[in-house]
Amino acid sequence: MSNAPIVMISSYPPRLCGIATFCEEAREFIQKANPRRKVVVISHTDGGGDGVFPLIDRTRRDWWKPVARKVARLRPYAVHIQHEYGLYEYVDERGQGDGNAGFLELLDALADWPTVIEPHTVHGRLTDFEADFLYQMCERADVVLLKCHYQKWRLEWNFPTRGWDVPTNVMVVPHGARPDRRWAPENVPRLRKELGINGVHQISPHLVGLIGWIQSNKRWDILASMWEEVVQEIRGHTGEQWDLLAAGAMRDPAHRADYERWKGQIQLLERKGLAHYYEFVPRGDVYYKAMAICDFVVLPSIDETQSGTLARIIALNKPFITMAPMEGLTAQTLESRGGLMFTDRDGLRRQVVRLATDEPLRLALGENLREYLDRVVSWEVVARQYGDAYRLARKARTRGKPVVLPSVF
Repeated sequence: MSNAPIVMISSYPPRLCGIATFCEEAREFIQKANPRRKVVVISHTDGGGDGVFPLIDRTRRDWWKPVARKVARLRPYAVHIQHEYGLYEYVDERGQGDGNAGFLELLDALADWPTVIEPHTVHGRLTDFEADFLYQMCERADVVLLKCHYQKWRLEWNFPTRGWDVPTNVMVVPHGARPDRRWAPENVPRLRKELGINGVHQISPHLVGLIGWIQSNKRWDILASMWEEVVQEIRGHTGEQWDLLAAGAMRDPAHRADYERWKGQIQLLERKGLAHYYEFVPRGDVYYKAMAICDFVVLPSIDETQSGTLARIIALNKPFITMAPMEGLTAQTLESRGGLMFTDRDGLRRQVVRLATDEPLRLALGENLREYLDRVVSWEVVARQYGDAYRLARKARTRGKPVVLPSVF
């Protein structure tokens, strides 16, 4: 087994999916940490690339069978699965979903192999369905990886209130962030030129960013609706001119009405010389460059457990402002000490003005993020934690004994 592969099961690019992008980055750093092993991916049928097997066809009730057969042929060192309910839900001709029953059947079929599952949606207050599914998933997996400590200690409350035992095989491994995209301030003019931003008429030297996928839950309209007044207040304090950079694209057609409305708000501000709209697909280096040219980023999300957008903010050591209380976003804001939080419109206005008028605060928050990245969430750190999980899973399979990890408190 010295060179047996690590097999990841997940959505994967070119699919426009946050977990696909997550898996692509995770795979890169897992491979660096395991140079003697191949890291391969079993993806949905729209995935592709070297070492990618596009086998998951959710039009089939038994989509999991080809996946299980491929894993058996690969004889993996470990199987590492990214889970999100929508990725594995079979829907029949009547529009009835199977409640991820096929995913649990896949886990049963993988019983001979060390299995690590990384669920991306674990809310603090679970629905009955979510609680039952998580319990069954933890029973079948060797190790389950949660992104935040609150998710684990909430399980330690949620399950006993239902009369269930608390699973002992749960580790906390944070959402990874790249350690190699930290451009120095002197690089910003070059990045602006590469993005074509410098050519925009009268664009300001200071930018506040709304960056990423344009989705209904990201609520770009809140800041856009007050931006004209915010700019005037900032100018009154410092004499500086600031612009709003709204950069991203729509991913889900169901969000088109909000996308069109919010894009229109930004374009109206653009005609007044107060903002700039920049459309791009939030993937790859351009995603990082669009954030890098901002002085700070606003992430007004009303429905997140953890966020790929926040991971990129942390990777760039950019001060940020986000909503609270908002599960993973709030947890990482507190842990990193790199951002400010708000709970209402006036709170957002105050925090934007505060950060725009206080450069020492921006520098201090950025330094906190630099330390947090290096110590806690760098993909290099996370990949080592994945390695620990793989070894625990292998030991559990070899010895026939479940993994036992300590509780949070």
